[in-house]
Amino acid sequence: MVDVFEQVEEELRSDRYKRLARTWLPVFGGVLLLALIAALAFWGWDSMQTSRADKGSVAFDRGLQSLQANNPIGADAAFTQAAKDGNGAYKAMALMHRAGIAVDANRIPDALRLFDEAAKASRDPLLADAAALKAAYLAMDTETLAQVEARLEPLVEDDRPFAPFAIEALAMARLQAGQTAPARSALVLLKNGLDTPEIVGQRAELTLAAIDAGAAANLKAIVDAQKRLPVQAPPAQAPQPGPAPAAQPRP
Repeated sequence: MVDVFEQVEEELRSDRYKRLARTWLPVFGGVLLLALIAALAFWGWDSMQTSRADKGSVAFDRGLQSLQANNPIGADAAFTQAAKDGNGAYKAMALMHRAGIAVDANRIPDALRLFDEAAKASRDPLLADAAALKAAYLAMDTETLAQVEARLEPLVEDDRPFAPFAIEALAMARLQAGQTAPARSALVLLKNGLDTPEIVGQRAELTLAAIDAGAAANLKAIVDAQKRLPVQAPPAQAPQPGPAPAAQPRP
């Protein structure tokens, strides 16, 4: 009699395990399938990024060599290829170099467009903000103060890599528009700021001296000089693998 009960219990357990298997095995299999798809997708994305970095590196280096050979047409073609084939970092750097070539050729609208494209090409704030700041410098001559402010105000936050430069540019734009008081306040902050780069603090001090001497109306030459100054940034780290050209973006 005991054997009969044990046999019945065993059959019940077997049926229960079978029901559990029918219920959860498809779910477990689906989870494994999704994990496999995700792993393959990441591998494909990573391989694509590596390939794009390698292609961008080759074209970018060719552009630098053309610049050194004083061949801006060849450099522009190479940087165009780097921006097309490269990943975000190489695309941003290539577009900034193309913008620099356009500035040298006095094609300011083209340069402004290229700097704007470069600012959107990379998530690296060193690259994106450098391009946006250069675009703002160019825009001072062609856009309204409100438009220039819209360009610069996102760049002046404490966590942005070029905040002192953006604050300085904003002050100069306001000076150029005749808004001396807010410009002076910003320059005072730059002059006394502990984190202000030395060169920016010196320029702020000189500009404040000119304002206090009553020469604010004649500061357009200073503003123009500011636009031509290069933005000094740490060299961007190129994606790995693939060598990263140690070059600063062109002004």
